[in-house]
Amino acid sequence: MPARTTPAASPVRLAAETWESLFRAQVAVMRRLQSGPAFKALAVNEYDVLFTLSRCPSGWLRLNELNDNVLLSQSSLSRLVERLEKRGLVARMPAPDDGRGILVKLTDEGAELQKQIGREHVRDIAELISPALTAAEQRELLRLTAKLRNSLPR
Repeated sequence: MPARTTPAASPVRLAAETWESLFRAQVAVMRRLQSGPAFKALAVNEYDVLFTLSRCPSGWLRLNELNDNVLLSQSSLSRLVERLEKRGLVARMPAPDDGRGILVKLTDEGAELQKQIGREHVRDIAELISPALTAAEQRELLRLTAKLRNSLPR
């Protein structure tokens, strides 16, 4: 469905159309990126877990904290982490201060695969985004999406 080019009639309608446009753009971009060569060895949601763990300063992240940063349900994430552990890409251990908590970290193999896919993924993103948006438009989109994220309760 083509995007509307005329302003919405009300603030509520404008908000709904803005959200729909943002969501549909994200879906279209993700579908294109998922079909690229970077994700032949690992699915996007698996890469998301490795990427999130790679940004953790301590190396270890609680499973529930990991869940706060990826787009998966808790049960789906638990199963995905189990599969990644079986492949040798992550390690899990019980949280020392909480018998029910689980800590997760990248293994050396997981870190290397994340870097390898990440380099290709970033090139794919640039090839997709740069022809569509100028550098100034990219900075403005970055500013707007950060503003939206930061306005939400945590």
